[in-house]
Amino acid sequence: MAYKIAIIGGGWYGCHIGLALQSLQMDVTVFEKADRPLHYASGNNQFRLHQGFHYARHHGTRIQSRDGFIRFTERYPNLSAPIKQNLYAVPRETSLMDFDTYKLIMVSSGIPFVEMPEGSPYLTNIDGVIKTDERVILLDNARNYFSQRLKGNLHLNTAVEAVSNSEDGVVINGVRYDYAIDATWGHYTKPPIKLIYEPTILLYYETSHDMPAVTFVDGPLSSVYPTEDPSIFTLSSVVHTPLGQFSTPEEAVRTRDDVTGAVSLAKRQAMEAQISENFPKFRDYFRFAGVQLAIKTKPVGNFDDRSCYVYRDRRLFSVLSGKIDTVFFAVERILASIETEQSNAGTPSIGPIKGDILQRELADKF
Repeated sequence: MAYKIAIIGGGWYGCHIGLALQSLQMDVTVFEKADRPLHYASGNNQFRLHQGFHYARHHGTRIQSRDGFIRFTERYPNLSAPIKQNLYAVPRETSLMDFDTYKLIMVSSGIPFVEMPEGSPYLTNIDGVIKTDERVILLDNARNYFSQRLKGNLHLNTAVEAVSNSEDGVVINGVRYDYAIDATWGHYTKPPIKLIYEPTILLYYETSHDMPAVTFVDGPLSSVYPTEDPSIFTLSSVVHTPLGQFSTPEEAVRTRDDVTGAVSLAKRQAMEAQISENFPKFRDYFRFAGVQLAIKTKPVGNFDDRSCYVYRDRRLFSVLSGKIDTVFFAVERILASIETEQSNAGTPSIGPIKGDILQRELADKF
């Protein structure tokens, strides 16, 4: 049966879910309040398509990323590109685990890598380095792809003003839908768990050198990663990228929008100092180019869980995930929930099993 489904948010999850449902002949409408898809958090991050190497402390996220990486490259072969040299380095003093433990976790997770016995000429005070094949998202390609494939079903510059959710359907902006999916990461409806909203600052750097991607693991460390333009890299830090943590999205938006030049400079100095501890010539190879601001939504808790969750309230689903490569899990869980509901609809009937048993018993006597 074809359903009429509304999706709130035209980021990676909203667009992917919309496209997947559209391919199943669903009547899909994607609402995006910006003037282009992938405008907010989906277009303001490190554009990393990873395999789970920086989630050594959470098995579920690691496995979802491993499997999602393979599925993503198969489903969207032209929306990402390989990284020429992608390194994960375990610092000797600041990592939460030693190199041998880190390798053991990755081997047991079935994630392929090559150990670099000589380390890297750019890095110092390192316990060990591995090299692995990961990819960078081609953001402009992705925007064009979803705009073309979703066509009239993607409604840009369209904010969701009102939602009424019931057992029979969801009414959005006065129009009834069979189901609705909130892909705004708790900015419109709230999943039934405690969340924090984290405004962030991402730094951009230019280089004329052939530099590797470097991610320091595991713990409150930093990483430098290329964009789709190989001369432009991003610098992020688990400690210094956040601008605060808030219980409401409104507070996070205000903090993001109030960032001053002084705040930007302080963050830049802190992040450069942190990465220079193990990448001492970072400032020699990279030149600061600018900043990008966004908001992340995270579950509250002392764990490193960024895997995909789907919550349901009557006919309204809400999606929460920390990584782009888990989009497939969201679609599967939504469809499974709809299918279960529809298969259980109607009045149960009593089958002919008693008659079959009796007939077989009588037949055996003659």
